[in-house]
Amino acid sequence: MSTRPHVYAADLASIRAAAHRIGGVAHVTPVLTCAAIDGLAGRKLFFKAEHLQRVGAFKFRGAFNAVARLEPSVRARGVVTHSSGNHAQAVALAARILGVPAWIVMPTDAPAPKRAAVIGYGGEVRPCEPRLEAREATAAAVVAETGATLIPPYDHADVIAGQGTVGLELFSQVSSLDAVIVPVGGGGLLAGVTLALRELAPRVRVFAAEPTGADDAARSKAAGALIPQTDPRTVADGLRTSLGALTWPVLRDLVEQVLTVDDAATVEAMRLLWTRAKQVVEPSGAVPLAAALSPAFRALDGIGRVGIVLSGGNVDLDRLPWAA
Repeated sequence: MSTRPHVYAADLASIRAAAHRIGGVAHVTPVLTCAAIDGLAGRKLFFKAEHLQRVGAFKFRGAFNAVARLEPSVRARGVVTHSSGNHAQAVALAARILGVPAWIVMPTDAPAPKRAAVIGYGGEVRPCEPRLEAREATAAAVVAETGATLIPPYDHADVIAGQGTVGLELFSQVSSLDAVIVPVGGGGLLAGVTLALRELAPRVRVFAAEPTGADDAARSKAAGALIPQTDPRTVADGLRTSLGALTWPVLRDLVEQVLTVDDAATVEAMRLLWTRAKQVVEPSGAVPLAAALSPAFRALDGIGRVGIVLSGGNVDLDRLPWAA
């Protein structure tokens, strides 16, 4: 068996380069605190407010970095992606800023506000069935039709480096964190943050958080092998995707544990963020807080200061999860 260290998709140098590239375009998001929620968690929580990022989600970081990295002649032909919403919006806005066309493949069950935002940013929406295979096949067909470049939602080195700037900023904003909890769907955000902190602050314990109804990361971690997502059922629509070939090794090797939470806990965490912290966060973004409040995490010793990545705030106000 080889003893060579694994070469991951990004490192601190590529993440710092991404930070320079997106500087002045992406927001440096604040870190928020809430004493009332700290009391419930029994720890000091620091919320990295990526729901206040452009397009309302961290996804803008990776999308802009990836599109900006393309050679000008390639970029001019446009970009394609497939996404249920946040990455779709991010690629559409990045393309508009950089003056190139964007074709966005979206499943028919994607939240209406996210679809409307993509159109508002100038992206051309191509609908597909709500299955990963359909998304990928439709995107491949659009690439063949247009000659545009595919910008995947998470399994892409430049996307991962861009998302890693979340960890870079968090490290500069909050000192002496004991742990960070990051939501995981495809794993781009988790991989980027983990790879940034691996070099910046290796003592910080990194945890992933995901819904029990879409728990491929937890099952993969337990099995030591990548298990694809097959039938996700969760209110957290941004976390229904499978891990990728580039993101899985990071979770496998460098993430301490995957914490799973049911939808009831996620909705309660979302309500807490709305009512106590006054922050409009979508279900996927509330999953890490639900994990921080879970018995499994509360039972861990040696953790007093925790970074929580609130990944997005794009909520369909006509379909709130607590509405009758």
